[in-house]
Amino acid sequence: MVRLIALAIVVLPGVLAAYGIKLIRDSFFGEVTAIYFNNVLVQLVAGVLFILIGIGFIAGFILHRDRKQNKTSGRFKV
Repeated sequence: MVRLIALAIVVLPGVLAAYGIKLIRDSFFGEVTAIYFNNVLVQLVAGVLFILIGIGFIAGFILHRDRKQNKTSGRFKV
């Protein structure tokens, strides 16, 4: 059960990052989603934020897990 919860914690930010990639692609081709106020720039910024948040969360989760298992090099140890 714990592994299933951990998988869900990693998958959900991955889906968020994938949606951010979709938003960036759509903004480059000029297809605007209505929830972004019909503005391409707002959609582009939201896509970049989604990617940064999603990838940052996954990277932090992996770093935290590796620190707990003593698999990190010297500069990543606390």
